[in-house]
Amino acid sequence: MSRAPSPSLNPGVSRLEVFAWAMYDFANSGYTTVVLTAVFNAYFVSVVAGNAPWATFAWTAALSLSYLVVMVIGPPLGAWADAHAAKKRLLAISTAVCILATVALAWSGRGAVAFAVAFIVVSNVAYSMGENLVAAFLPEISRPEALGRVSGWGWSLGYFGGILALALSLAWVMSAPSRGSSSAGAVPGTMVITAAVYGLAALPTFLWLRERAREGHVPGAHRALARLIETARHARSYRDLLLVFACGVFYQAGVATVIALAAIYAEQVMGFKTQDTILLVIVVNVTAAVGAFAFGYAQDRLGKTSALRWTIWGWIAMTIIAYFARDTATFWIAANLAGLCMGSSQSAGRALVAYLSPASRSAEFFGLWGVAIRLAAILGPLSYGAVTWATGGNHRLAILITGAFFVVSLAILAGVDEARGRRQVEGG
Repeated sequence: MSRAPSPSLNPGVSRLEVFAWAMYDFANSGYTTVVLTAVFNAYFVSVVAGNAPWATFAWTAALSLSYLVVMVIGPPLGAWADAHAAKKRLLAISTAVCILATVALAWSGRGAVAFAVAFIVVSNVAYSMGENLVAAFLPEISRPEALGRVSGWGWSLGYFGGILALALSLAWVMSAPSRGSSSAGAVPGTMVITAAVYGLAALPTFLWLRERAREGHVPGAHRALARLIETARHARSYRDLLLVFACGVFYQAGVATVIALAAIYAEQVMGFKTQDTILLVIVVNVTAAVGAFAFGYAQDRLGKTSALRWTIWGWIAMTIIAYFARDTATFWIAANLAGLCMGSSQSAGRALVAYLSPASRSAEFFGLWGVAIRLAAILGPLSYGAVTWATGGNHRLAILITGAFFVVSLAILAGVDEARGRRQVEGG
């Protein structure tokens, strides 16, 4: 690929480099799809924890702990990466840790609850840090007016990475009888497959993505802390970005709930079988990829705030359709609407944060965005679980209440002035 100028890319950024950046989304999507959403979570509950009454709680508690760790370490590590021009260095470390911890999950046999929890926490913290750090490269490679479409390239490619890892894992599980094993006995092998896909697909990122930042001028070991203190002192200068963070807590809470519990809703409420749920996950990933790619271009035409507003309205419509769905065809409509909104809203949020963040402090601010997302990942699913527990398993009411998160996010987003926020960044 040539280094010919592109209207979407900053000077000196080649199409090959953008491909290398987007490939990290492709690489790490297998972790969330196979480990957190479709395969290992069910294996943990049924095999590792032996379907104990506390098994699901143990799983959600492990994830919540990992998100709390990210909330604590994300911003200071992001600030340190900015100050030391070390985003790529930290990205390599977090990638290696996530891959090794995912491989370690292959040894999570029956009763090894503490072992599995430990490596879920380690792998998910490393995954989350990598997600923050790779996002921080976005303002370095994309022109401000093209952040939406470039972010969409990465998100859309990422969903296909999840599909690849899931398809390879399912092929491994389905072929288990021919190897004299059971489906459950084949699950540990999917951890190795997922780790291998992650490592191989991430290679282009480390070969061709450049670190353009330069070390800051704050001396000594207190550099990262000093930058965070400076940010706190000038918080009013980032009013619109802080509102985006608040908006993100609520709409991402709804998104996290759908990701974590859609399969359970499909089986418990709609009567889906395992193979139906697997097909649903694959199709929704394709829909999400289409949404992220197509809506990435729409973002730059509509404005990033307006684009995010439209996707949140789509999420609200999805929750209403899912609540009233009484047949599988209607639920499939809701699921694919969720896919379209998932890809576009995730991409729009990342682009808006990049647009309203100072380029020299992108890792720091994406660390704060990571705090918002991880807080949402705790708040949303726990709220859904609390509703089902309090109502004796009323999943329909729980999904309807999930829509309230999106309504609140819309109200917060109304206070965001995208042009004002950008002027503050350029003026600073």
